[in-house]
Amino acid sequence: MADRKRTLQIGRDAKTGRFIPVEAARRRRPTDVVQTINRGGGTEHLFAMSYLGLRTAVGCIGMALPFVLPIGKLLIDGPGLQGSISAYYYTSMGNVLVGSMCAIGVFLLSYRYKKWDIIACVLAGIFAIGVALFPTAPKEAATTLTGTVHNVSAGLLFVTLACMSIFLFTKTHPDQTVKPHKPMEYLSLFVVTRTRPGVPLNPRKKRRNIIYRVCGYTIFACIIFIGIMQIKSINDQVQQYNPVFWLEAIAVFAFGFSWLTKGEAIFLNDRKSDEELGERVQRRLRAS
Repeated sequence: MADRKRTLQIGRDAKTGRFIPVEAARRRRPTDVVQTINRGGGTEHLFAMSYLGLRTAVGCIGMALPFVLPIGKLLIDGPGLQGSISAYYYTSMGNVLVGSMCAIGVFLLSYRYKKWDIIACVLAGIFAIGVALFPTAPKEAATTLTGTVHNVSAGLLFVTLACMSIFLFTKTHPDQTVKPHKPMEYLSLFVVTRTRPGVPLNPRKKRRNIIYRVCGYTIFACIIFIGIMQIKSINDQVQQYNPVFWLEAIAVFAFGFSWLTKGEAIFLNDRKSDEELGERVQRRLRAS
């Protein structure tokens, strides 16, 4: 028992041979893993920070981009807001835009957590790099092949990030949740995380899930409105207000805010009382 207290149950799963994330390892029995890592060595902290650090880095870049691009353009090129975030490629901030999107893409491609997180991040990383390497068509030019690839990549990137916020970031331990079977139960995943009786989510996890869903739906709403802005009759009336830029900025900011929350870089990380509740829930799950 003394050895169990001094070590973190982390390493490779005995059945699959795959690495286990910190959160999952804490819920495993010692016989479920083939390695343990000494807490005192600091490896646990470094392992956890690899996930939190990637999430925070992605979130910081996402939240900073809508501010850095127009401010940098104002200081270097003079006043004047561009019609979209992608249009800053043709200003002095073009390298910043490309570098930021490549950085987001690399971070996403490097992210390793659970199966669906990995799949979603690989797709999002490819789309982010596609946005960076295939610039949008110049304002005065007709639609180009690179511009089409850029627009498709940007749209798929936003959709993937929104789905991650709504469906992946809100997940919790599978033994704690109720698996959906009926159509209405699947639809409920859009608004709530359903848990088994007697094993509730801790209060701060509930609040984080609200943030994730609000950010995800905000991204989806921005995508819809950007599509509406492409209707010529509507675009002609509102073009002078640069609505696409503002919608893209809101979507990128929501994406960054969601990832910063997931990376525990801002509020709503679990307090000691929440951790104690989680431990009681896990004991009840093991007992059942």
